Amino acid sequence: MSTLNNLKRPSRSWHRKKRVGRGQGSGLGKTAGRGGKGQKARSGNMRFEGFEGGQSPLQRRLPKFGFNSPNRTIYAVVNLADVEQHFDAGATVDEATLKQAGLVKGRYHGVKLLAQGGLTKKVTIRVHKASEAAKSAVQQAGGAVEELPLMAHKPEAAAKAHAGKGVKAPRQPKA
Repeated sequence: MSTLNNLKRPSRSWHRKKRVGRGQGSGLGKTAGRGGKGQKARSGNMRFEGFEGGQSPLQRRLPKFGFNSPNRTIYAVVNLADVEQHFDAGATVDEATLKQAGLVKGRYHGVKLLAQGGLTKKVTIRVHKASEAAKSAVQQAGGAVEELPLMAHKPEAAAKAHAGKGVKAPRQPKA
């Protein structure tokens, strides 16, 4: 049985470091395995990824395009057809009920209502954004659309994160 004081690594599980430039007797003296002359024999040769021997590399030849702002607002999209299919007349549709119905999944900042499909039921929809066509379709069916303010994070999370940080105590009036 092996214990910590007599552990050994398996034989042939490692290689000795190649020591180049240590004399002719070592087998890697003189040119140190680089051959004779040429760009690859020189120090500081261009071995970085994408190097094409001095030719303008592919990543510089191709045009650059596109940009994703790190501050973009991502909306979960819900269509009127989905509301028609999953909710009864008189229901209040909000983010929580949409999640329960499986219409809203993943990470997003808010919910947006779009007018794809039709709506015949009278429902109250509470979302962060709605297209004009969707608003008019809901109102024609007798329902209402309430637009909620978009919050980057929940108020309780903000209260925890910033509790007492950078808040100066109010000045006391001089007596």
